Amino acid sequence: MKHNLLSDKEYKAWLTEIKLKVRHTQLKAAVKVNSEMLLFYWELGADIVTKQAKAKWGDGLIDQLSKDLSAEFPDMKGFSRTNLMYVKKWYLFYSQTDVIVPQAVGQLPESKFIPQADKSIFQIPWGHNREIVTNCENVKEALFYVQHTIKYNWSRNVLVHQIESGLYKREGKSVNNFALTLPKLQSDLAEQTLKDPYIFDFLSMTNKYDERDLENALVTHVTQFLLELGTGFAYIGRQVPLRVGKTDFFIDLLFYHIRLHCYVVIELKTTAFQPEFSGKLNFYLKAVDMQMRSETDKPTVGIIICKKKDKVVAEYSLSDIQKPIGISAYKLTHSLPKKFKPSLPSTEQIENELSDRGKK
Repeated sequence: MKHNLLSDKEYKAWLTEIKLKVRHTQLKAAVKVNSEMLLFYWELGADIVTKQAKAKWGDGLIDQLSKDLSAEFPDMKGFSRTNLMYVKKWYLFYSQTDVIVPQAVGQLPESKFIPQADKSIFQIPWGHNREIVTNCENVKEALFYVQHTIKYNWSRNVLVHQIESGLYKREGKSVNNFALTLPKLQSDLAEQTLKDPYIFDFLSMTNKYDERDLENALVTHVTQFLLELGTGFAYIGRQVPLRVGKTDFFIDLLFYHIRLHCYVVIELKTTAFQPEFSGKLNFYLKAVDMQMRSETDKPTVGIIICKKKDKVVAEYSLSDIQKPIGISAYKLTHSLPKKFKPSLPSTEQIENELSDRGKK
């Protein structure tokens, strides 16, 4: 038999208390909209879990609560049944864990309901929090995206793209020799900068394509390419000429990294990694350091992005290289965020564009 919540004095008293909290939160909203509302959601989530566990209100609690709060505050969108379910899920996701990463949040009020939660979750918008707890497997992964959102000021679309592309599992995973060729601080940052694999799911390529085709396609979609490379990369050019002795050489892609304070040379390979690739890139890094690097620039970093690699072969190839080089693979097929789909050309359009460029 369904319990009638409206006749329950304890429920009515609790509902009145919640209404007062909402009013109080609305008064403070002009000053601290996000943190105050999230703190309210956190306490509401804790209340819902506690009431459902101790009282005899059962699953009908959220339905009734949504109806009552929506009637009292018709202009607020946060009291739908769906959102209240997210509030409960958000609270449970972070509260039932031993992961504690204390982080100050300005003047965020102390609360008896926040003994374990990383307070950084109160620094990002509610929509971001919903996406994170819905798509992350555990708290450690979730906090990775929370802290990156704060650090790089990601929009929700960018956050969703990073989660869908599996950034957490790819960042800092490349084979590299940075620890041996760079100072400690720069080597740590450089290692974090690299991913493995890189996801070029914004491209539509024919079955047969070479390095120049891949390079052309990446430059055509340089905005998405920069997003995949990560924060800090500034695009300089493609097929950048270097003259050494009486011979001309050409760098596939040249970037400058504003956080590493160095040039970054990227070589694209549409085949499996071969040991000679690192030797050639080592030569390019030497040339860039000699001809382009200024006194204020850090040592130039090289990245080989290839179709696939044997980790042992890659490690052997870098063992005696004196220049900082990282080796990663790339993938073309992956689920693409809806945000980018309308802007992508068809396979036919890209083939025609590459064909036209080849005729010039």
